[in-house]
Amino acid sequence: MKAVFFDMDGVLINSEIFYMNGTFEWMKELGFKGTFEDVCTIIGTTLDKTYDMLYDMLEGKYPRERIIQENDSYFEKHPLDYKNISKEGAVETFKALKDAGYKIAICSSSPLDNIKHVVEVCGFGPYLDFVVSGEQFVQSKPHPEIYLHAAEVLNVTPEECVVVEDSEFGIQAGISAGMIVLALEDKRLPNNQAKATQIINSLSEVQELVEKYSKKC
Repeated sequence: MKAVFFDMDGVLINSEIFYMNGTFEWMKELGFKGTFEDVCTIIGTTLDKTYDMLYDMLEGKYPRERIIQENDSYFEKHPLDYKNISKEGAVETFKALKDAGYKIAICSSSPLDNIKHVVEVCGFGPYLDFVVSGEQFVQSKPHPEIYLHAAEVLNVTPEECVVVEDSEFGIQAGISAGMIVLALEDKRLPNNQAKATQIINSLSEVQELVEKYSKKC
């Protein structure tokens, strides 16, 4: 193994549960009759794809512009403090991997400006070799394009890469790219992680498992 690629939301920051609870709240105000689990199917998608899915969940009763407005308004009123929701062990994991000589990238479906903001306030920057957003590609997760692009930029083969993900879409993207995928579990969210190479409970497990898979190659 030569490189480790991290998703961001739900992996490096504890944001998914906040986003899902908030989205469920404002959708109920618009008359949404579905479940929290239904809303969680957007996990791992780009904002553009998210709005398409929410439009369908609301049965086309509201124009896409209204859905975007409701979403933006809710999260402007309820902003996240990213530094305080950084996942335990994130910086330590980055440092250990960097010291061991691995290349590190963040490959997230979030907008690039948001990723860069999180990187800055959480102190991830010194450890990263590359940062990329799914919104830079025609195909978003579960398509493997984002991970294949990161491997190309960092001059490594897919077989030399480990992906750390949480969502079903993200896991599928890593698997389709031909990479080993570690899935970080969060029992509060109904993520289907069955296709992952291995499920982990904390980021502190990542370096040891990367070393383990390195020896198997």
